[in-house]
Amino acid sequence: MTRPSDEQGATAGGYSRRKLLKIGIGVAMGAGVVGSSAEVAMAGGPNDPTSPTLATKVKNLTGPAETGSVASPWTDLGIPVLCPNGTMLFVCGDTFNGDHVPHDGEPADDWRAPVGLRSSSADLNNLRIDGSVGGDHANSLVDEPHNPVGDKATTAIPSDVFVVDGVMYMHLMRGVIYDTHHTDFWRSTDNGETWEYLCQWPGDLHDGQFQQKTYAVAEGDYCYVLSTVFNRDVESGMLLHRVRKDSLGNPDAYEPWGYADGDWRWNAPAPTSVFGTRKWGEICFRAMDGKYVLTWLNMNPLSIRAMVFPLPTSDLTRTLEQTMILPCAPGQEVANLVASPYGGFVIPGSTFGNFHIAVSQWYDPRNYRVMQYKINMLS
Repeated sequence: MTRPSDEQGATAGGYSRRKLLKIGIGVAMGAGVVGSSAEVAMAGGPNDPTSPTLATKVKNLTGPAETGSVASPWTDLGIPVLCPNGTMLFVCGDTFNGDHVPHDGEPADDWRAPVGLRSSSADLNNLRIDGSVGGDHANSLVDEPHNPVGDKATTAIPSDVFVVDGVMYMHLMRGVIYDTHHTDFWRSTDNGETWEYLCQWPGDLHDGQFQQKTYAVAEGDYCYVLSTVFNRDVESGMLLHRVRKDSLGNPDAYEPWGYADGDWRWNAPAPTSVFGTRKWGEICFRAMDGKYVLTWLNMNPLSIRAMVFPLPTSDLTRTLEQTMILPCAPGQEVANLVASPYGGFVIPGSTFGNFHIAVSQWYDPRNYRVMQYKINMLS
């Protein structure tokens, strides 16, 4: 579970072993006046677009009615990946059975992470979870015993899942949430049913800014990797690396992009932040329609944003930030207003004219889910 910070609003409920996780309810400060008839809202930040980005909810992808049949009524993240067999796999984080999410010190009911929930259709207009890795009981994709660490426990949170040349890859952040001990990397050659361990990185590499990774699979020989600290309460830079597709599982093959000797270059002595520093939530980096898109949970002000740029080495500090999703109070959701939003992963098959993202939500023990949103007017 990776609930957003409550810098923007009040708290309610919670899972005591997740004291670091805070709720993000509340209306975004600086947004336009929002009433019951509102259709759109904007954060009003200095880099936001002059016209609003339109967003509409398509459906809930998870919940008791949607994924209770695979013993996963309560889950989040749902990083979507188009499998080689044409199905869509949603790789989720902390997942529970039972009639609510454990809270106030309750024992967890059938806690698993990560899990793979499958839609046999990859059509953006017809996504529906109708299976899982594990059949009628979604299993953990890798071994994670949730070992106790004080009053918390370890878990395995996915930051990205993608496909290169018919092979699926998954990156996980391991340890107590927001205190990443290490990250590890896995691959699957059977559409996500089984996973083979490849390698790992220490959690303190590059001052922790190599914990949360997301991969853009470009044309040619390389994948491009953006990374940040995985802790929403910590200021972090955003680093850029590239790695040859045939060397994804070799940690020594990742080449940093950095500023050295008066210029930017690959294989600099150390990576340089490409986006200053800020508090980051989830990030998603994709090559799409001959360009690149980055979506992310922005922590201040709380919003899910996107930017589009021509090259992986483009100057992100001069690239337009477009606000897609804004927070609101429960019961006031309309258009692009979502109570306690996070995530924002690009759904495969999206185009800039028909852009879909997986948005998570968690604000009380019975409101913890993954949803599909359609974004229009992305520039």
